[in-house]
Amino acid sequence: MTPTATFDLRERLAVYAQLMRIDKPIGTLLLLWPTWWGLWLAAGGWPGWTLFLIFTGGTFLMRSAGCVVNDYADRDFDGAVERTRNRPFARGAVTKKEALLLAAGLTLAALLLILPLNALTLLLSLPAAFLAASYPFTKRFFPIPQAYLGIAFAFGIPMAFAAIQNQVPFVAWLTLVASAFWTVAYDTAYAMVDKPDDLKLGTIKTSAITFGDYDVAAVMACQAVFLALMGMVGHVAGLAWPYYAGLAAAAALALSQYPAVASRDRARCFKAFLDNNRVGAAIFAGIALSSLVG
Repeated sequence: MTPTATFDLRERLAVYAQLMRIDKPIGTLLLLWPTWWGLWLAAGGWPGWTLFLIFTGGTFLMRSAGCVVNDYADRDFDGAVERTRNRPFARGAVTKKEALLLAAGLTLAALLLILPLNALTLLLSLPAAFLAASYPFTKRFFPIPQAYLGIAFAFGIPMAFAAIQNQVPFVAWLTLVASAFWTVAYDTAYAMVDKPDDLKLGTIKTSAITFGDYDVAAVMACQAVFLALMGMVGHVAGLAWPYYAGLAAAAALALSQYPAVASRDRARCFKAFLDNNRVGAAIFAGIALSSLVG
């Protein structure tokens, strides 16, 4: 391989890594927390290395594929948005064919990971893949695409129960709904970062635009519903006191985001979005510790 060819390969890999958001792991973490909640709830504790690695790897691959599809869908708009103007499509660094092949390859790799699992898990992977692939296009017509994203991000929960229990009980769907409200909360804060640019474009729909002047109230209300539903999850699952300690910590962290969101300042709203990683971690710690003392 010539030096020039080596340079080109490295350049393409760097572009693909940016499309996959490997340099921005927050999305993977926010997707992993609900998946890990589901694994620990379904198993009543540590699910074992095999399932842990399959679901963690699959989450990374599907989040990466979703990011690639998102950039493909938004290729005509990202250049007009301050936060996204340096993405590969916006600067003409990638072709549509490359992006679609990359997304297909990542999805196939995720499918191969779950092939050893039972039929119900494989069946649930179909709507999971559809939700992940179709979400970016809902921003053209659905007033609150964040709700659609919330279901997509939480679909690892029923899949985890299916893989471990070969069924999807009520508590799994309750956790999914709770997680969806959480996603609407933090992704609305995220959408508030782009709100001025999205309003100028006039072709993108987001919850931040739909909620209008009530965007701050909507973020906090969704956080409240999320926490209340997670309290119900603890009751239905019979979790021990460490879970409720973790839930209280998560509530305190969510409440601490209010001043930043209320300011509607782009940088502070983005930080509030990032802080939800700690909310997810607090709830996971509660579930994991509950399984040790319960």
